[in-house]
Amino acid sequence: MNLRKRVRAGDHVAFGELFDAYARSVYNHAFRLTGEWATAEDVVSLTFLDAWRLRGKVDEEGGSLRPWLLGIATNVTRNTRRAARRHAAAVARLPPNEVVDDFADELTGRLDDSAQLARVQAALAKLRRAEREVLALCAWSGLEYAAAAEALGIPVGTVRSRLSRARTKLAKYVEDAEPYPNPGQMRGDRGRAVRPLREGNR
Repeated sequence: MNLRKRVRAGDHVAFGELFDAYARSVYNHAFRLTGEWATAEDVVSLTFLDAWRLRGKVDEEGGSLRPWLLGIATNVTRNTRRAARRHAAAVARLPPNEVVDDFADELTGRLDDSAQLARVQAALAKLRRAEREVLALCAWSGLEYAAAAEALGIPVGTVRSRLSRARTKLAKYVEDAEPYPNPGQMRGDRGRAVRPLREGNR
């Protein structure tokens, strides 16, 4: 029995195999959309919980389940970010003497190159959400246009146009951004941050 049929049937071993095969892809996708390690870890957990809940919708025939999982992860990320905004708004309404944990220090301490990531994240934040999602799926997770369209539930033509706009905008935003504070930073290194290693399709 193939993996799709086993997942659809609720085979726990099959879900373990699914997690082992694609958890890293889901994590990378979530991190690229949020820029936060802890949030990406939460998205992985929620994605596979939703995958279990939605297993009955998996077609028994077909290729890799990676696009399906990344589509779920995209929706989970949207919901997680909405919840984070609501939480931030609630925190802002707290009395001034309330002590609120600052998670920025934890995030900063875990970044290998916080200045570079901050610069790219600032550029990504200027893109429309739909453009960020397509960029993350196609340019970084390495999905073909058809697979990205399947993941997002949109036409292939829409994927192409969004990706084209996203690439054009991102290149301009990164080019217009202030240089790194490190005087030894090479100008030629700029593009490296927006072209991380692609993950192979599985």
